[in-house]
Amino acid sequence: MRIGARILIGLTAAATLALSGSPAATAGPTVGNTTVGNPTVGSPTVWKWGAVHSTDGWATAWGKVAVGQSGLVVSGKLDDSYGKGCSWTLIRYQNSLNGRWRTHGVYNCVTGTGTFRKDVGGVLQIRVRVCRGTAKRPVGKCSRWKTIYTQGG
Repeated sequence: MRIGARILIGLTAAATLALSGSPAATAGPTVGNTTVGNPTVGSPTVWKWGAVHSTDGWATAWGKVAVGQSGLVVSGKLDDSYGKGCSWTLIRYQNSLNGRWRTHGVYNCVTGTGTFRKDVGGVLQIRVRVCRGTAKRPVGKCSRWKTIYTQGG
């Protein structure tokens, strides 16, 4: 009889949580007709962004935007396919408090794929661009700016 009572209490608690409309039971934001991410307790909301290529095709970047403890975090991979020069990813983001744009550059000068991570905080928009360049700066063969995150949609 004790086991039956424990099971009944556990089922009642689970049903109460499911019907209470807690954030864990809601769906994630939508992009088009697709639900992106599922915000549940303990797992962040994530927006993936596909490959962005330099105009010559020698540099490629892809990754995700995730909700972190102090705002948004952009992370990804940067591939330098041919090893001549360096590959650059430029991350441009608009601050939600003052509207100013900031740009952060990440480069890879080694043949192969490297990773990057940038905390951008509270932002209205995030864009990325992939270029070729030197170890000091991007110099050309840049892709167009691709918007990877927009607040509210």
